[in-house]
Amino acid sequence: MPQPLATRAPAKINLTLHVLGRRADGYHDLESLVAFAGTGDDLRLEPGPGLALKIAGPTAAFAGNDADNLVLKAARLLAERVEGLKVGELHLMKRLPVAAGIGGGSSDAAAALRLLARLNNIPLSHPAVREAARLTGADVPVCLEPRARMMRGVGEALDPVLGLPRLFCVLVNPRVPVETPAVFRELGLQAGQVLSGAPHPAMEGASPASLLDRLKVARNDLEAPACRVQPVIREVIGLVEATEGCRLARMSGSGATVFGLYGDCTASAEAAKRIRRERPGWWVKATSLR
Repeated sequence: MPQPLATRAPAKINLTLHVLGRRADGYHDLESLVAFAGTGDDLRLEPGPGLALKIAGPTAAFAGNDADNLVLKAARLLAERVEGLKVGELHLMKRLPVAAGIGGGSSDAAAALRLLARLNNIPLSHPAVREAARLTGADVPVCLEPRARMMRGVGEALDPVLGLPRLFCVLVNPRVPVETPAVFRELGLQAGQVLSGAPHPAMEGASPASLLDRLKVARNDLEAPACRVQPVIREVIGLVEATEGCRLARMSGSGATVFGLYGDCTASAEAAKRIRRERPGWWVKATSLR
């Protein structure tokens, strides 16, 4: 009997998120610098005769049922495309908040595809794996190989991996879910409409100092509409900005998670302690991004 396989499903952080416009088909064209955190969910695959999913952990109750969980959706899409795919029981340890702008469900789904590909000796570059990722959700392709890079379009166009300097950060979520469609509705673009704004800065070859400068001139175009949907996000940004040593505070994805960047792990850990003291009910993690 094959041994169980395991992998981490790291939080996906949108360091930037430029909305270029809304296409005629209703989807939005994006440019986003994505990095991955040291914190995340964990997924284990126990090979067996049938496909199944068990969920445990602090946020398991919010992870959805079998009918809408992205882990099973991704696994089933791959099974439809690979004849005789070896499967088994997937065990998800759910720690990340859901509907939080950090790609928890997408990263979980990508982790399932990684484990099934490993079990079946299929490379992640295999067309069936890539197609299953794309059909599962817009953020799943970038999570397949969780390393910093630019993603474009609706998430299907991925630039080469970037060798970004390690970033020390704190992640803060007020435990208020934010649904992505509601934020895009609040953005209010009509089909064919272009959103004006400065172009996204180039990220290749950035040093630690120049990376921060480039991030500061970039933006998250969903931050303002998300704050209108959930005003508590403004409070989160303000609280993170006020911590000692914070170099940049910005919302990730469509919210409500906010990240703060710091010069070293000591500063980020101290910031996390302060925020936990002031908001003990919030989800707060000191981690690093790369």
